[in-house]
Amino acid sequence: MDHDTVWEHIDRRRDELADLVERIDARGAGVWDTPSLCAGWTVRHVAAHVTHSGIGMPRLLTAAARSGFRFNAAIHRMAVTDARSPAQIATDLRAMAGSRRHPPGTTEIEPLTDVLVHTQDICVPLGIDSPMPVEDAAVSAQRVWAMGFPFHARKRFGPIRLVATDVDFAVGDGREVAAPIADLLMAMTGRRSAVTLTP
Repeated sequence: MDHDTVWEHIDRRRDELADLVERIDARGAGVWDTPSLCAGWTVRHVAAHVTHSGIGMPRLLTAAARSGFRFNAAIHRMAVTDARSPAQIATDLRAMAGSRRHPPGTTEIEPLTDVLVHTQDICVPLGIDSPMPVEDAAVSAQRVWAMGFPFHARKRFGPIRLVATDVDFAVGDGREVAAPIADLLMAMTGRRSAVTLTP
């Protein structure tokens, strides 16, 4: 998938998430306090966080300074203190269309992974079926496998060969674990998954 195509898919996935945020909001305010698949985050925190990949360097540095320049702490702080309404979050997700901004030190694949995985972080605990596009998931999974921080997938999974059953994707060596690419990606990014990735 080339650079421009990745961004087109990111725009599409963000727009779909904006639609989802609006549908969830129609259920009532209480649903936003539902714990997400991200420990310590509600589904509203996660939805707000997806818009943060487009913030500028000054705001990012301010958040980092307030958190002692600890990456995960800064991200968490920004998410849990974000007071925007769900309607505004949906609007801001759509407003990101055409943006090519991503956090310093990352590629365009990270925002794609962000929206794919975080959509499931929201949907799974709410019992919403939102299939993950397999080609997008394969691109993201390849990147997650190749990178170290923050997931350390290769280190965590040890001697395992991961094979997708629904798209061309295979990484690693050793005992084979075959599963849909969405399950593999969720497991590789540290989420609960239908697949157990252990040696």
